[in-house]
Amino acid sequence: MEIILKQDVANLGYKDDIVNVKNGYANNYLIPQGKAIIATPVNKKIHAENLRQRTHKEEALRKNAETLQAAINGKTVRIIAKVGENGQLFGSVSNIMVAEALKEQHNYDIDRKTIVVEGIKAVGEYTAKVNVYRDIKAELKIEVVAE
Repeated sequence: MEIILKQDVANLGYKDDIVNVKNGYANNYLIPQGKAIIATPVNKKIHAENLRQRTHKEEALRKNAETLQAAINGKTVRIIAKVGENGQLFGSVSNIMVAEALKEQHNYDIDRKTIVVEGIKAVGEYTAKVNVYRDIKAELKIEVVAE
């Protein structure tokens, strides 16, 4: 079934993308949740007109995202955590902790859902990816220090 996404859906597509999905996924989840509409010829025409009107806004968003990417790339965030005797953390460093530290230390308010952190459970230096906008991604250095 061909649908038009009304918002970003993880592992499927971004807002305003036209994608093919299985009928059950569309009818039972995407459409009732308000995340998509059926791509009928009328809806496709309306969608095309909306996209034409939105292109200049898209350029401004992309420019702002590229500026933010340039600002974030290479920044280092220091996170202080409780550590056991062998250097292992009590718990792990999450994307929420990285977002809060980024806001406190560098004054960038980044949504925690856009930060990808992979299993930080020991003291050391790591990298995290920040999905700034669609295909624009930034890398952030994380320095985990014992309390």
